[in-house]
Amino acid sequence: MIKKNIPLAQVAELVGGELVGDGEVTISNLASLEAAEQGDLTFLVKATELARLEGSKATASIVPLDVEQSLEMPTIRVEDPYLASAIIHNHILAEPFVAKGIHPKAFVDDECEVPEEVSIGPMVVLGKRVRLGERVTIEAGTVIGDDVAIGDDTILKANVTIAHGCILGNRVIIHSGTVIGSDGYGYATDAMGNHVKRPQVGIVRIDDDVEIGANTCIDRAAFGETWIQSGVKIDNLVQVGHNVVIGPNSLIISQVGLAGSCSLGRNVVLAGQVGVNGHIHLDDQVMVAAGGGVHHSLPKGAKVGGWPALPIKSWAKSIMVYNKLPELNSDVRKLKKAVAALQEDISKNEK
Repeated sequence: MIKKNIPLAQVAELVGGELVGDGEVTISNLASLEAAEQGDLTFLVKATELARLEGSKATASIVPLDVEQSLEMPTIRVEDPYLASAIIHNHILAEPFVAKGIHPKAFVDDECEVPEEVSIGPMVVLGKRVRLGERVTIEAGTVIGDDVAIGDDTILKANVTIAHGCILGNRVIIHSGTVIGSDGYGYATDAMGNHVKRPQVGIVRIDDDVEIGANTCIDRAAFGETWIQSGVKIDNLVQVGHNVVIGPNSLIISQVGLAGSCSLGRNVVLAGQVGVNGHIHLDDQVMVAAGGGVHHSLPKGAKVGGWPALPIKSWAKSIMVYNKLPELNSDVRKLKKAVAALQEDISKNEK
């Protein structure tokens, strides 16, 4: 990696921040408050934790706008330090694309369309009629099926599988072990209980600026498309069933399972181990808490949790009651004994 020395004034301009202190000071790295050394830029997310910054060895820092007091080190004041730090870190780490060409141990079919500016690693397999955009990187052991189209600046890490006919947009990143375009889970069952496989003849379409984590599986459509729309970020170990549609900029976190033909709107957030039933729709900005099970469609902005999923406030109240069940059960037993004793006394008095 090429080491960069970037003036702080340039860094502030990059994120539209307010520079306080010497703008000629240079930084070459971004690090946490605890790990930062001289030459590093660090960041403070909350003004209430300002005391943590006092012991940092960083050369400069990013702080929230509500930090008004002067600090010993130069600072950049921004509305969202977490976002600003991500933008700056990407800028520091950015390196120009280097076209390494096609490794001699890769197999590229004669019918493929491969531009000069690509990097294709060893043991890569490109099937028939594969079309690559400019500056594509395909790491070792990745297999691309027939008739796959891949857009510009896309990166496929080692041992990714893209099955036949799938379409990937520009600036897509897919991490190791992920399978795109495996058969969807579709069977018809006869009167004897035998399962007959339904052919899965659709594709997977992945739009621009999507990132997909390691060991995730996205099934091809039974007919038509499984569609991952622009800006979606999918974590490791996620299962996306056939004909699922995930709307723009949605966040799908680890071990989520999306059953066939469900659809998600824009900016939906599914936390870890969420399950979504098939053939339902989660509208824009729906949020499901970790471990939630969603069995019916949800309106725009709904926030739910639990299994089955409930509105988040109802779920929180239910969890509080659930935790008190042993105590409540004990109270009920005592009440039953007290009522029984009272009934016995009444019966004696009546005699």
